[in-house]
Amino acid sequence: MSTIDEISLLMEDYEDQMKKTIEALEADLRTVRAGRANPHVLDPVTVSYYGVPTPIKQIANVQIPEAKLLVITPWDTSMLKEIERALQASDIGINPVNDGRCIRLVFPALTEERRRELTRDVSKKGESAKVTIRHIRRDANDKFKSMGKDKLIPEDLSFKLCDDVQELTDQYIANVDTTVENKNRELMEI
Repeated sequence: MSTIDEISLLMEDYEDQMKKTIEALEADLRTVRAGRANPHVLDPVTVSYYGVPTPIKQIANVQIPEAKLLVITPWDTSMLKEIERALQASDIGINPVNDGRCIRLVFPALTEERRRELTRDVSKKGESAKVTIRHIRRDANDKFKSMGKDKLIPEDLSFKLCDDVQELTDQYIANVDTTVENKNRELMEI
């Protein structure tokens, strides 16, 4: 494998790590409750299904008939109590209503104080994603600088690669800012 191929693979790997950081942030932000029904709030909740922890979406149909209502209809009605218990034990902050056939989750409107608290949490998650991206940049720069010092690549190429990594970092940090800003805007909507 030539040095150029190795550099290309390294750049792809660093960019892939940054993409995965953005994807993880977006997945994390989907679970933040914004005052309207969102099936992703159920993602971290698991139910004991014949002794195996199973996500609710794998044992029930999840529907949103209204903006502030989520209806969970299990395929096996004997699982209603287990699902209800799991929802009460979770930290989603909504009490389930079991009517014998399905479970309803009514999303209450968020107070102004709760909205501000959630935007602070979202901003912290965004800052954590930025730190991860900066760590990836540091690793890439260290790798390219050591390649330059070890004479594996010309030193000016090493500097050029560090500049390319910085551009990539700026792009993904801007992506984090946009994602956090969009989520905060969604949270502050009434």
